[in-house]
Amino acid sequence: MRRFVMAAVLLALVPLCAGAQEFSWKRVLMDESRTGTKMAAAGKVKESLGSVEGCKYVAPNGKTFKGSTKKAAAVVLAAQDRMAEVKTVIGHCPGGMKSYAPESELSNWIADEYIRAVGELTGKHVDVSFANFGGIRAPMPDGDVLVDDIMSMFPFKNKFCYLQLRGSDLRAIYNQLAGKMQVIGGATLTVKDGKLVEVLVGGKPLDDNQIYGVATIDFLLDGGDGLHIARGAVSLEIIDKYVIDVMMPYVKSLTAAGKDITYHKDGRVRILQ
Repeated sequence: MRRFVMAAVLLALVPLCAGAQEFSWKRVLMDESRTGTKMAAAGKVKESLGSVEGCKYVAPNGKTFKGSTKKAAAVVLAAQDRMAEVKTVIGHCPGGMKSYAPESELSNWIADEYIRAVGELTGKHVDVSFANFGGIRAPMPDGDVLVDDIMSMFPFKNKFCYLQLRGSDLRAIYNQLAGKMQVIGGATLTVKDGKLVEVLVGGKPLDDNQIYGVATIDFLLDGGDGLHIARGAVSLEIIDKYVIDVMMPYVKSLTAAGKDITYHKDGRVRILQ
């Protein structure tokens, strides 16, 4: 599990007084700041995760820990040989990419890949796409990208879907997103004070009477994250392909072609002051 390494040392439980049933919690960001640990590619376990030496755990940054931390480290380190397959490097992302609203390099990459993937899987024209920020569970790391990174990014068994929606039904979805933005592709939204001001699809104003091709996932069809993408659909096809089973080969194909994983923000969501 991504960033699990040494998680036991990152959340401290402090009793308020002896024998009391109340506790206070101290939360610490799960990053590399305390131990220097990072995702371990196959063959780089000690450099990435440290080592257990006698009764202590020696972290990559040289700090030592005993007790429960050492025990947790021993469990994680012992599992690494069996995890070698998911620690295989399959790509490279210079600078890394994170996911955040209203748009980001990573969320834009995913939304646009939904359009590409669903178009290829169905042979149909796709105008726009929808995903949810909550479904992007891990960032794209800076540097080597492991099988584990992509598995962590798309951990859910979500299937791709193709829909046809009238422009008026699309507008209703975008109106909802103006209050809480999610991941979009193929469209440009202008929002002010939580209200939708303008929608462009393919650079043209949204036509309420036109039928548009839509790519999304089955989780968002009827209630996931509060969205009902399938409401009013002219047609709906749930494709027998999980997102991970499409995105993993795609990342590998980029590497085989000698390409890095990179993307950009393009102003597809404009928030007016």
